[in-house]
This record gives sequence, C-alpha cells and structure tokens, in this order.
Amino acid sequence: MTDTDTDPPETSFLEVSDVVERAVAAAPRWRMLDPVTRAGILRAVADRLDGADDELVALAITESHLTETRLRGELFRTTFQLRFLAGVIEEGDYLQACVDTPDELWPPGARPDLRRFLRPLGPVVVFAASNFPFAFSVAGGDSASALAAGCPVVLKAHPGHRQLSARSGEIVCGALHDAGAPDGTFTVVEGDEAGRALITHPGISAVAFTGSAKVGRMLFDIAVGRPKPIPFYGELGSVNPVFVTMRAAAARLDEILSGYVASFTLGAGQFCTQPGVLLLPEGLLDRDRMRSLVGAQPATHLLNDRIDGTYQEGLEALRHRPTVELIAEGSRQPDGARTPTLLRTSVGGLVSDSEHLLAECFGPVSLIAEYDEEAQLIEVAEMLEGQLTATIHGELDDAVVPGLLDTLAEKAGRIIWNGWPTALAVTWAIQHGGPYPATTSPLHTSVGAAAIGRFLRPVAYQGVPDHLLPAALRDANRLHLPRRVDGQYRTGSPPA
Repeated sequence: MTDTDTDPPETSFLEVSDVVERAVAAAPRWRMLDPVTRAGILRAVADRLDGADDELVALAITESHLTETRLRGELFRTTFQLRFLAGVIEEGDYLQACVDTPDELWPPGARPDLRRFLRPLGPVVVFAASNFPFAFSVAGGDSASALAAGCPVVLKAHPGHRQLSARSGEIVCGALHDAGAPDGTFTVVEGDEAGRALITHPGISAVAFTGSAKVGRMLFDIAVGRPKPIPFYGELGSVNPVFVTMRAAAARLDEILSGYVASFTLGAGQFCTQPGVLLLPEGLLDRDRMRSLVGAQPATHLLNDRIDGTYQEGLEALRHRPTVELIAEGSRQPDGARTPTLLRTSVGGLVSDSEHLLAECFGPVSLIAEYDEEAQLIEVAEMLEGQLTATIHGELDDAVVPGLLDTLAEKAGRIIWNGWPTALAVTWAIQHGGPYPATTSPLHTSVGAAAIGRFLRPVAYQGVPDHLLPAALRDANRLHLPRRVDGQYRTGSPPA
C-alpha cells in the first residue's frame, strides 16, 4: 500500500469553487462542439491512457490488492468504453432529434413548427468507485458518458487509490487540452468535504455515484434537498438473487453449483453483480461437495483494509443469524488474504429474516436458501427490494418461469437466463441499474450506450428561425444526424 505522506492534498472549499466555476465556463464551449469532434477527443483520451498503461497499472498495484492481469483487463475496458461511446455520439441517434414542420390540417388544430432534441445538463460531479480503480473511476463509465453527452466533469477521487486517481487525472486533462477541449472540461478533486461541497454548489447540474447504500443515500439526500434539486444517479447495492428451478437442478446441478461458486468468489466477491443468494430445491445440497468446491478457490485479498473490515462485520452479522447454517467457513490468512464462506438457510428462514439475510455483504460470501415447492420462488421474488440483476436457471417449459420472469422484471434491471450476473458487457442493449435501493434512478443505466442519457434533457423549439436553431435541428442537417421528420425516421446519412 502507498505512503499517505505522498498522497495528493485534499481540495479546499475555495478550490472547489474555482473548479466548478471553470467547469461552468467550459460547459457552453464543450457542448457546442459537434459530436464528431467530441468523439475524436474521447478517442484521444483513450489513446493517451493506453500509452501510459505500464505506469498506471504499476500505480494501481501499489494501491490495491488487485492483480496485474485484472488491472490490465480493467484498463482495456476503460479505454474501450471511451471509444465505444465516441462511436455512439458519432452515430447521433442519442440526441433523439425530431422535426415537425407546420401543418394547418393537423388535428385537432394547426401544428406549429416544432423541433426537439436532447441538450447537455451542464457540469457533472462523478464519485469514483473503490472496487474498479479504472473502469468505474477517473476515466470510467460515468466520466466517459458525461463527457460524451457534452458535460464537463468534476471527479471526486476515491480514497482507496488517490495516487492513481491523481495521475490518471493528469493524463486525462493533458489529452483533453492537447485535443482542443476547453479548460475546465475535466478536473479531479480530493476529500469527502470537497465531495459534499461539490453537490451543494449551484453550478453543478447532476451527480453520478457508485458505492455503499449508506453513503449514497446520504449524498442523494443532499442533492435532492438543495434549494434547486439536481439528479443524483447512484448505484448503491444489490444481492443479485439466483433462482434454480427443480427441473434445471435435476438436469445439471453440478454445472450450476460450479458456476455459482465461481461467480460469487470472482474478484473476492467485490463486484456489485456478485450473486449473494441462490434458491435451490431442498434435498439436493451435498455439503461435502460444496465445501470442496468452495475450498478449491484461492485465498484473495480484498481491495483495502477498510473494505476488509466492513466485510468482516457484515459476515459476522450474517452467519450468526438464527436460521443460518455454516457450510464452508472462510478464513483470513496471515497475509490478510480471504478464503470464501458459504452459508445455508431455508426459504422460510429467508422470508422471516429477509432484512438481514438479503442485505448486501460486499466480499466472498453467499447464501443458499432451500425451497420445498416452486411457488416459493415467486414468493421470494415478490418480497425482493430493487436489484441490479436477477438470474434464472431453468428449462424452456418450466411452468414457474413465465410468472417468475414477470415478477423479476418488476424488481431488477437485468435478468439473466442460464448464466451468471458477474459478466457485464459494454453494449447498446445493456442495462446496469434497477429499482431502489439498487439505484436511485431506475429509469437509467450507468453502463452502455444509454448511459449518456442521464446527462441530457429534452428541449423543444417552437417557431424559432432556422438560422437560430441548434445545428442538430436545422433544415440542412449538416451534421447528418438521424432524425424523425414529420413522424418519419430518416438516417441522416450523407449522399454517396
């Protein structure tokens, strides 16, 4: 771990005000860049980060217990996100541009000239996450999607990797400057007090956060309690339940249980999509087999001492609940590494003590709940709070599946069929969000193409002369954007 004497100093209140003022000044210039130009700048940032990969990975190793292989893969994901979102804004559909020309015969009355598109909100505060020093940190998904939308970003660094954050911020700022972005488009600040001051600053238009439910809810309350409330996009927590039908268990129990153990122990259980509870038919649980599967997993360090301590508290509280049985006992090795823990209860125990047994425990532990009949799967699904994911292992003609799918669609942002939730792709169709307390804004995703939409708001122009309209809405469509004109979708592609 690093020497805190060399860590960057915390940002003062006066410095916070200066940072926000520069972001506010940058906002009109950054948003007015056409999407193609902004996309080129995002690619320049990705290139600069890739060029510093050895330096950044070495720093990340000193500030976390993550392996070089994991960190290099995560840095690749980070720069892929930047390039992916660059392609999204180049394509242009994210603006949802619509043009309705005047129509005297439009029922029930004449239609005026109306033009609508999505406009950037303004400066955004991003709180970096602890468990992904690259992909959900300085240049991670929240920063990338806000920048792609046309919003300046003020990044509040996570205390778990301060030196990496500072150096990543220097690289991002340098790349933005050299590529032509206005001063103030991106800044990194340090310290919890600075984070709170940013949320209350009137120049800030939105907040993105990934972290614990306790801290996230506190910051959410600050954001919505301002004299002028602002959107707070918080990813807070999830137990990501897995439901196994009787016929699926009969057909491939070993495969399911092996996949389950691999998923809940991946990354020492420090993924927000880690499966924290698995529903299994009663009488199929081979305790010796499960102890063998769990015992075969290597001991792994948690990210830092604070997370390790929080995990230990949560684990002790969970394993000593009256209906919980210990199947495989994890341990803390002399070097601080952890082996995983597996627990068991009944569905009755789960239902009667759901407040405790369905609480997220961030680390290498999971709970198997055995059920008697498949109707109990629906019962558990109905009592769930909001989740990032829910998984079903079933057969195509399982009678319980249609009802279970429908119920889970009310509870989770992503539903997985015969797979595992810990794989999270950066794509057009991905949804990484869900009802509270998984997130504070179930209408949005923090991963994928649609993540840009969090930082845009619709504006309609009625009867505004063509030359005064934003370029995206002018008749000439010089940006070649896809648009809906008088109800008809047009690609906007330039002539061959």
